[in-house]
Amino acid sequence: MRPLVEGDDFYYEERFVVLTEKYHLEKGYCCGNGCRHCPYKYENVPEPKKTELLNEDLG
Repeated sequence: MRPLVEGDDFYYEERFVVLTEKYHLEKGYCCGNGCRHCPYKYENVPEPKKTELLNEDLG
């Protein structure tokens, strides 16, 4: 696994590390954690959290 590049693979928001869509696409699958930039429509996130996240994206 290659080292992550700040600004390309992730960024900081307050005290949190936020993974980018690019990082997730390179990973190749949804991890099920409800990541902010998930390009896989949260396919592995359990209900009811999956529906909540999808509704937030629409808002």
